[in-house]
Amino acid sequence: MTFAPPGVSVHRTTPADPLARPLLDELAHEYETRYGSSEDLNRYPAAEFAPPHGAFLLLLERGRPVAGGAYRRYDERTAELKRIWTHSRHRRRGLARRVLTVLEREAAERGYSRIYLTTGPRQPEAKGLYLAAGYRPLFDLAADPESIGPLPFEKHLDLETTTP
Repeated sequence: MTFAPPGVSVHRTTPADPLARPLLDELAHEYETRYGSSEDLNRYPAAEFAPPHGAFLLLLERGRPVAGGAYRRYDERTAELKRIWTHSRHRRRGLARRVLTVLEREAAERGYSRIYLTTGPRQPEAKGLYLAAGYRPLFDLAADPESIGPLPFEKHLDLETTTP
């Protein structure tokens, strides 16, 4: 079970929700700082993250967004995680892990049996999160991440193991 502080609630919504704006703006700034571009955030239309094939959620604390994430349909049995993000003032509290747990559980409940994701080579925090959460790297961990590009991971889902 993952730790999340009392008073943190799950809010299912869309990327267009004004509550999502502070997180998405900070994520865009982070991408600009680390990679020189935030174009990846506009790669998919909001409908990709809508039920029944996708989801977009925020974790709210006292009505304010502290973390969020989404998934979209990658293929018939695979959900692709996108935009997993914790606001910089709320890191190291288990919030990203909670986002992963909720998204994994919901994806399994909707019939997906696998999660796929990529993270950037300049995001060692994300790489560590996914490894700690049981994701299998689809790349050589000993290689220089910059030589790989986006770092792909996968995790096979089982409803029994994704229920908190």
